[in-house]
Amino acid sequence: MRVSDSLVEKLLTATGKFTAAQLESLHKQEKSEKKPLQDIVVSTNTLSEKELTRLYSAEIDVPFVEFSAREIHKDILELIPERTARQYRAIAFDIDQDGTIFIAMEDPDDVPAISFLQKQLGKPVRIHITTASNVQAALDQYDGDGSSVGTELEKVIAIQEKDNSDEVIDKADVAEDSPIAQTVNLIIDYGVRNGASDIHIEPRENFVVVRYRVDGILREVNKLPRKVLGALVSRIKILSNLKIDEHRAPQDGRFKIVVSNHVYALRVSTLPIIDGEKVVMRILDESSRPATLEELGYWGYSLKAVQQAIVQPHGMVLVTGPTGSGKSTSLFSVLSMLNNPGVNISTVEDPVEYRVIGANQTQVNPVAGMTFSSGLRALLRQDPNIIMVGEIRDTETADLAVQAALTGHLVFSTLHTNNAATCLPRLLDMNIEPFLIASTVRVVIGQRLVRRLCVDCREDYEPDAARLAELDKVFQLKSTGAMQQLNELEKSALEAGIGATNPSRINKRDAAKLSTSQGSITKLWRAHEDGCDNCNHTGYRGRMGIYEVLRNTETIQQLIVANATSEKLQNQAVQDGMLTMQLDGLVKALRGQTSIEEIMRVTAEKA
Repeated sequence: MRVSDSLVEKLLTATGKFTAAQLESLHKQEKSEKKPLQDIVVSTNTLSEKELTRLYSAEIDVPFVEFSAREIHKDILELIPERTARQYRAIAFDIDQDGTIFIAMEDPDDVPAISFLQKQLGKPVRIHITTASNVQAALDQYDGDGSSVGTELEKVIAIQEKDNSDEVIDKADVAEDSPIAQTVNLIIDYGVRNGASDIHIEPRENFVVVRYRVDGILREVNKLPRKVLGALVSRIKILSNLKIDEHRAPQDGRFKIVVSNHVYALRVSTLPIIDGEKVVMRILDESSRPATLEELGYWGYSLKAVQQAIVQPHGMVLVTGPTGSGKSTSLFSVLSMLNNPGVNISTVEDPVEYRVIGANQTQVNPVAGMTFSSGLRALLRQDPNIIMVGEIRDTETADLAVQAALTGHLVFSTLHTNNAATCLPRLLDMNIEPFLIASTVRVVIGQRLVRRLCVDCREDYEPDAARLAELDKVFQLKSTGAMQQLNELEKSALEAGIGATNPSRINKRDAAKLSTSQGSITKLWRAHEDGCDNCNHTGYRGRMGIYEVLRNTETIQQLIVANATSEKLQNQAVQDGMLTMQLDGLVKALRGQTSIEEIMRVTAEKA
């Protein structure tokens, strides 16, 4: 999509959000950097690529669409051959019941391209506009899931193997064009293409194991010869700017790579173990746009409660859950929503995982005396509007965060507790006065991550009596009004489109049918036993959140001041309208997004 400068200015003016002075500043930057106004607007975060594309969509009267590239059916994607898709930047993302093919394009004004696609497909087409990043993500799906990388890796390792068994490393072993460098590139490439969040390189007595965490589950992919361990770790250390001669102490570093036009930051951690040095690399996509709350899985009461809390001028918003439950992702999305030139966002994190353009992000460094408490104390002298503290770990940090919320700042932070209700007594344990908690905390979000069912191979089934009895025991469905409430929640979920890749067309899907009727659950979903190629035969692809959002209502405040237990706070929050994580998960399981097994797996402590 290439929009003229005059049209970009017209679109900005039409929003009513930009003054003449702001527009003049953008024009000056355009001239100094010699870039189109469209690129300046996006790079300065004046408008996101998505927002600008939406405005352009309305101007030219072409529907805007946004989709998850990984959820496009392979058969539909391949209706347009890869070469043609890349040439015209056009993606087939859906097909209607009457055979009409839905095509997303970066430039819907390309008449010759549309004419060619119509002739080649031989079926009616409906053109949509989408962002360049969305098109690129879909084009990357043509490359497959990276399954061929394992074979290539074996070839490279075969080259690396030597007759001698020593592990002496010279410069040639870790050079840019060395077999080891190729091996590291292939290991990372495989992880990126398969959507892994972490790569584990683990030494064993006779070999080296390479494991990938995909959708929260670790799986072994390769076993490498033991003799390559030293060169492999040294190559990663060089990339991460770590000491290659230090093998006795853990080290942390970071480096960036580019795969398929996406910039990925890899956070590296080395740890000496009994068989050598273990390396874990966390993969962070720096090119990805922040997901909206709806895309993360918030809906209904939870969505409304969070939206109301984050627009308050001051107060605290706390996110709870175990490590790896998506707390940082939720905060990243909220901060990106609040990020604009009129506010000062300052954070202190350990580590800085997501970069927020325009925010002032500080890395914790205990060796240099930069702790959460000292960093937060310094931030309060930096004239912030919004503060994000990566984690409240001790009394001093908790007290400073509460004082910041009292003095006119909006404070975001995380705590490690099992659910939303236990967060408030946890603050009491940190010696925070009850009346201060009651007056500063706006909402507490409890969350977990569950795996999404693969939309290509998921199965629906009718639960038998034993299964229904088990569900009733876990979710207490026979309690007064519980099934009626569940039925209403499922209807609300259907209206919110939480079960659809393309919510605007959910009513044309089988998944749109209710799974509850006559006071009973009539249909559930499960992963296919053998899976399919699109989900790497696991039955699951991707993850989503299940949430509970506790609003600090007047009744809750009274309970806090009275030092009520977490159980009483939980019960009152449910009476006030809160959905527990289990119930939120059950609704999403009924919609076919996940399975009951997944919900029970991640919320077992509450069963």
